[in-house]
Parts: sequence; structure tokens; C-alpha cells
Amino acid sequence: MRIISMASTIRPSLLGCVSASPRFPVVSRNLSRSTLSFSHVTQSKLLTLRRSVSCLGVAESGNASTAATEEDLLKWVKDDNRRMLHVVYRVGDLDRTIKFYTECLGMKLLRKRDIPEEKYTNAFLGYGPEDSHFVIELTYNYGVDKYDIGAGFGHFGIAVDDVAKTVELIKAKGGKVTREPGAVKGGKTVIAFIEDPDGYKFELLERGPTPEPLCQVMLRVGDLDRSIKFYEKAFGMELLRTRDNPEYKYTIAMMGYGPEDKTAVLELTYNYGVTEYDKGNAYAQIAIGTDDVYKTAEAVKLFGGKITREPGPLPGISTKITACLDPDGWKSVFVDNVDFLKELE
Repeated sequence: MRIISMASTIRPSLLGCVSASPRFPVVSRNLSRSTLSFSHVTQSKLLTLRRSVSCLGVAESGNASTAATEEDLLKWVKDDNRRMLHVVYRVGDLDRTIKFYTECLGMKLLRKRDIPEEKYTNAFLGYGPEDSHFVIELTYNYGVDKYDIGAGFGHFGIAVDDVAKTVELIKAKGGKVTREPGAVKGGKTVIAFIEDPDGYKFELLERGPTPEPLCQVMLRVGDLDRSIKFYEKAFGMELLRTRDNPEYKYTIAMMGYGPEDKTAVLELTYNYGVTEYDKGNAYAQIAIGTDDVYKTAEAVKLFGGKITREPGPLPGISTKITACLDPDGWKSVFVDNVDFLKELE
């Protein structure tokens, strides 16, 4: 560290002891009179040295603190009690969508809430109670009957015992089938694709009995490695598996808080060479439970996410949340676990 001409004569053991203190001249007693005489070293040079060394100490201390904070947050995120609670998106006709999901997909209407002062209504549907299952939260905004789904959102996944029978039922109810039942490309799992009345795609996967039939949310991302690292560190998810399909030029990564056959997972899809997507205005977000929204926000910031709503209670119901964006701009909301259960009561 060369600050002034005499810096090379300062011994390493002494450098760590130097501080911006009025007693700084004591250093001169350990150096040659010809080198550190005050007649040759101006007061301004001394001040420059003191400031530089002081700043160096702060920087080193800050780096150590950051490393410790990162390590602590990583451990806390991994130990946090997290679960995917629900996925939120907008529809143009709430009654029509509820009918389709209950009659064609076998879901149950769990609850509805109307917020007239905000001019919207929510409906929660799924295959089991909200305190233990991943569910759908539909949002109807008064007077809005159509939305743009965009190219970034992919599909939802539903596990069923018999894909062919489910497809026949959907056809009989007037539903739209976009891919007939058959083995997935490059695999053996039988799948089919359908669309709901608003154009949202659902992948039907033939699977044995599972505690979580609503099992996937697929989103497209522009940098798969970046997304995997973000969801591992900031969200505490586990990378369950990846699959590359060079023939069709895409790669997927399955991430979640448990095995695919027992919990809902996030399916991230990277299409070769595509780095950005139009997200439209239909799909909204995923909600995830946490024991501490404040620490969650710290982790999201530290590991590359953007906080769009600072942690704290919602007006009126006191449920603590924080909202964030991942590196691709996909939104998630973290909800305090205790407050969420109180809200269900």
C-alpha cells in the first residue's frame, strides 16, 4: 500500500496498529529520524495516511461481516419452515372458471372473498384444505373480462390416475384439449395438455395416488443456472432434477421443498437462446409460507432478488408479508406462517 514516499518503511506489524487518532505521531518513534521527521512529512500527508488505513480497516471488517451474514442467512433459509401455499392469477369470469375447475378437474371450491372497496373477488380452489395443500387463488377484477397470458408463463401441472379418462371428461364438458394423451417426448410418463376458459394451460400427468394433485407451476427463464442459484439461496428450494432436451432445444429444472410425487414444485424452463419473455398481465405470483418475513426479505436482497413490498403487516388483517421479484421478474409473496393460519380461521 503506497500512500506517501515513506510508506515502504512502515513494518506490517505496525500498520495494523495505526488509527486516525491524535496520538498518531507515536509512529515516528519506531522509524528513522531522517525518514519520518516532521520537517519532511507534512501534516496533510499524515492525514491522508490515517484516512487510508482507517478505510482499509473498515473495508476488511465489512467483508468479514458480509461473509458471516451470508452464511447465517443461508443456514436460516434452509432451516425455515417453507411451503408453497397458493398460486395467484386473474380470470375474466369467476363463475365460469370455478365451474370448469370443479366439474372438469375435480377441484373443490374452498372459499371466496369479495372486496368491493377494492373492486375484486377471490376464489380459492384445490384438492384439499389450504393449511396442508397447494391451491389456486383466482382473482376477478370488476369489469375486466380478458387478460394477456404472455409467453413467459408455461402451465400448471395436475396429477391424475388416468389421463385418457380425464381428457374424455373434459371434452364432454366442452373443454379444449391441445395435446392428446400419450407418452412425454423422450420418456414414458403419459401426459396431455388442456386449456381452461381463459387460455391457461394445464398439463395432466398420469401418476399414482398423491397427497398433492396440484403439483407443478411452470415458468420460463432466461438463464437457468442463475435461476437455480437464486431459488436455492434466496428461497431455500432444492434442485430435484434437471433434464436437457437438445432435440427440442430446451432444458428444465424441477425445484421445490420436497419430492415431486408428494409436494408442489416449480418447473423452470430454459429455451435455447431465449433470454427474455413477455409476461403479460394475467399470471400474478406464487405465495410461500415462512416463519419470518423480515429475514426472508434480507435473504432475497442479498442473493439477487428485488423487494417490491417491504416486510410488514397488511392493512386491516395484520398478516405479515413481503413481496419480491426473481432475476427474471417473476413475482413471489412470502406470508408469515402463523398469520396465514389465523387468516384461515
